[in-house]
Amino acid sequence: MEVIALGCDHAAYGLKENIKEYLTGLGYEVRDFGTDSAKSVDYPDYGIVVGEAVSRGACDRGIVICGTGIGISISANKVKGIRAAACSDLFSARLSREHNDSNVLALGARIVAPEYARSIVKEWLDASFEGGKHVRRILKIARYESGDPDWKQ
Repeated sequence: MEVIALGCDHAAYGLKENIKEYLTGLGYEVRDFGTDSAKSVDYPDYGIVVGEAVSRGACDRGIVICGTGIGISISANKVKGIRAAACSDLFSARLSREHNDSNVLALGARIVAPEYARSIVKEWLDASFEGGKHVRRILKIARYESGDPDWKQ
């Protein structure tokens, strides 16, 4: 069973709970890293923790949610090995997996309605990395991230 890490800030608490219920209904194991209320919190605390859970292999993939999906995706992307994609449509969600091998999906609770967010999540979960020419690009990112001065080679 695939394990999905889930985290959000206060602006996205309601959508996180909605997505958690949806994922559980689809048969995924969900590890909820918070937040646990609509009380104001800082999105990096949750984006980074979810990113770390995915990076170290404790979870297979992650979903992070804030007001726009932008701040929390930036935070998750600071974790080595994370490729978080902020998506607000089905096409971007699918291509983020097929071309970029995204391992974290970021959503904006103030951008997408709950039912559409569920559709984005499903599209992202069902898509697979295509490999091929995209591998070379993913490896360049990984080499740069590890400090390789020849990352473009």
